[in-house]
Amino acid sequence: MRVRAFAKINLSLRVLGVRSDGYHELRTVFQSVALHDTLTIREWAGPFALTCNDPRCPTDRRNLVWRAAEAVWKVAGRPARSRGRGAPPGLSIHVSKRIPMDAGFGGGSSDAVAVIRALGREWRVAEGRQRAIAAALGADLPYFFEGGTVLGLERGDLLFPLVDHPAAWIVLAIPACGVSTTEAFSWLDADRAERPRSERSRLTVTNDLQGPVSRHHPEIARLVRALEGAGASRAAMSGSGSGVFGLFAERAAAIRAAAALAALGNRRVSRFTPRVLVTRTVSRRAYERLAGN
Repeated sequence: MRVRAFAKINLSLRVLGVRSDGYHELRTVFQSVALHDTLTIREWAGPFALTCNDPRCPTDRRNLVWRAAEAVWKVAGRPARSRGRGAPPGLSIHVSKRIPMDAGFGGGSSDAVAVIRALGREWRVAEGRQRAIAAALGADLPYFFEGGTVLGLERGDLLFPLVDHPAAWIVLAIPACGVSTTEAFSWLDADRAERPRSERSRLTVTNDLQGPVSRHHPEIARLVRALEGAGASRAAMSGSGSGVFGLFAERAAAIRAAAALAALGNRRVSRFTPRVLVTRTVSRRAYERLAGN
């Protein structure tokens, strides 16, 4: 079977503080976009196998797809296999990556949820149990059961569907640097510890992580400014970065902005040369039809 795993952007991301459990209290608005990975799931005669067209993507238990398949197999009551730590034998999954890695667009989490939904349906695991598997694997996974425009509270996993954001074209710009979620939040915590609240910049309110991350990777701020200069109605870093997005009402305007960013990168050192993609928003109804298996 073949399933699609769609990317997301964070239209806004506020970090309200650190919770008693060590996680950060978030207020974020997720938005699904048309850019997607494709996962091909097949039966075969060997042990569980995970492959990917991107050599940077791990194909062992470090990958959420592996752990998702393992968890669904266990919840379905299938027999454990010690050699594979419980991974389902006789199954292969190939991930064709298009969503950039380590860029804040949720590719790994979306891939995992696509597998949970596909195998859950195949092995008759109730949706409630599928959602519980997702929540146990990561705070941002539950969103990918919803799609469209959704408010996320607490760790980002308490979800409230919103009226869909008006349809828009999106330019995604991904610099050469990658940013881990752990790094991004540690930089924010250090920044807030060093500065009194009255001295913290309030200029960037779309994403509280953008300022601290940009201080370590200035190319992110340059890309945001370039998108704003190209006419984006909103531009910001997505999630913990390093990718940024710009919203445009018209496809032609988005294509012009993407070309301008690509040209800007070519005039600078290779470290700033971004990967630039054009995509669009996906409504909740369209998401369920396209990603709902």
